[in-house]
Amino acid sequence: MAAPLSPPPPDVVAGDVARALAEDIGPGDATADLLPDDHSEAHVVAKQAGVVAGRPWFDACFRALDPAIRIDWHVQEGQAIDAGTVLVTLRGRTRALVSAERPALNFLQTLSATAGRTAECVAALAGSRTRVLDTRKTLPGLRQAQKYAVRAGGGLNHRMGLFDAVMLKENHIHAAGSIAAAVAAARNLHPALPLIVEVESLAELDQALAAGCDRILVDEFSDDDLREAVRRADGRIPLEVSGGVTLERLRAIADTGVDYVSIGALTKHVQALDLSLRLGPASS
Repeated sequence: MAAPLSPPPPDVVAGDVARALAEDIGPGDATADLLPDDHSEAHVVAKQAGVVAGRPWFDACFRALDPAIRIDWHVQEGQAIDAGTVLVTLRGRTRALVSAERPALNFLQTLSATAGRTAECVAALAGSRTRVLDTRKTLPGLRQAQKYAVRAGGGLNHRMGLFDAVMLKENHIHAAGSIAAAVAAARNLHPALPLIVEVESLAELDQALAAGCDRILVDEFSDDDLREAVRRADGRIPLEVSGGVTLERLRAIADTGVDYVSIGALTKHVQALDLSLRLGPASS
């Protein structure tokens, strides 16, 4: 099962939203200034099917400009929706509605894209033991937001950054001299942090198994080599597949018996969900 969807830290959401509003509005919305600042109703409709994620950021954009705004969601985070679905209705000051529209939709459409891509991958692995992980290949400044969206889509989070796990890759191992030396240095310097070792061959897999770590990342392995890696690991250390992962290949990867598959495309190859905000009631 995927980890429960926990709410994002409020300060993270507030910081993301403050930057987005400052970028878009600057010293003021010159067009919104032309409008009478009375109360209006608005709604957001999906123009294509997808999976919803990003409600906290969406809400915060509007509340930053109109703290008294009423926001009524008709869908849940992580919910699959059809084209034509009305996601949310809003009632608040007209200028706030039009000024926050684009930043709010930018968050919602981008994070929904990540959630939707994740949900597709999770569905492809249904019935297997293999779980979907994200990577650090995120949009700059939106890592926590996109990792939240991965959870909304049913995936799991990899490390958040370079600070919360040690991950020994090719260059680290080369600099240390060997996998054993790199693992020993990592255990000595950061004994409390999870330790992941990347290997590029079955010979390196054997070295990582002998050295000991918390997870082994098998990079660019063929399906046959993945099956052999699972046999050699024999459940002692979880195996994670990385590199050459496509939606079409996921089932074959899962059939080898690996524990995890990490997919940079979840957050890197983002095609925003098509959403539209319109003033007026949803029935009009």
